[in-house]
Amino acid sequence: MAKEITESELEAYLDEALAPEDMAGVENELRENRELVSRLAVINRRRDAGIHSLGEIWRRHRISCPTREHLGSYLLGALDEAHMEYIAFHIEKVGCRYCIANVEDLRRRQAESSETTTTRRRKYFESSAGYLKSDRERE
Repeated sequence: MAKEITESELEAYLDEALAPEDMAGVENELRENRELVSRLAVINRRRDAGIHSLGEIWRRHRISCPTREHLGSYLLGALDEAHMEYIAFHIEKVGCRYCIANVEDLRRRQAESSETTTTRRRKYFESSAGYLKSDRERE
């Protein structure tokens, strides 16, 4: 018998805040279990009606997530020790998928060679060359 799926797990499923294997487990269970589909519908109706719990608001607005700027500073080791520890905990223990994706993107960008970055900037500039006006043209 499958493990009973809790209300908070269904909430997290709707917010796409579960680990990928847990998301897949809930989806599989939803295909087989009409009662679970009904419970999910109740949660959706409650959300549509504007009735929210404090926890739901916290998760949906990612109040505990550091900013992308803080995540970049974390990668550079430029934060105070307490802030570094919090972000490490948030990523490694909590496993926030949103922040993990941001950190992976920032790491990829850090790893890009300066030549790649220069080439990308040149292409952006060239693609907008006819749209930018010089100071003289603005006057």
